[in-house]
Amino acid sequence: MKLSKAPDFTLPDQNGVDRSLTDYLGRWVVLYFYPKDNTLNCIHEACRFRDENHIISQFGNAEVIAINKGSVSSHKKFSDRHHLNFLVLSDAGHKVTSLYGAWRSNRGKLYDMAFGTRRNTYIIDPTGNIAKAYLGVSVKNHVERVITDLQGLQDRYSA
Repeated sequence: MKLSKAPDFTLPDQNGVDRSLTDYLGRWVVLYFYPKDNTLNCIHEACRFRDENHIISQFGNAEVIAINKGSVSSHKKFSDRHHLNFLVLSDAGHKVTSLYGAWRSNRGKLYDMAFGTRRNTYIIDPTGNIAKAYLGVSVKNHVERVITDLQGLQDRYSA
């Protein structure tokens, strides 16, 4: 399997602290992009990652990191309201979202339902490579699938 290098970035978290992907070299990272704070599917996905974070963290001290174009203050409210136990990063200009292929433009159309952030998740290995990509995911059973794949990937990497 050919792995691609995960694009590095530095973005502020929900507390305004700058975080870089390179800060997590040596650890597994579950990086997920979501459309909007405090919407039904985004709440469900965030709460599933929150509830299963204790399992995810067992795999190579893995970290969950969420990215969205919302503001730091919006992410702070979202994180506090739902007691999120992982970082929520603000990509206000959607530059990082675009780097990861999770931004869909309206391509000049006045109205396009596909416009905005695509729900993508990436498992990044301890060397900074994308080990698994989930593009345009459905929230249902997604976190469970990530956990299963993370376990399989870690087993393969440690063999």
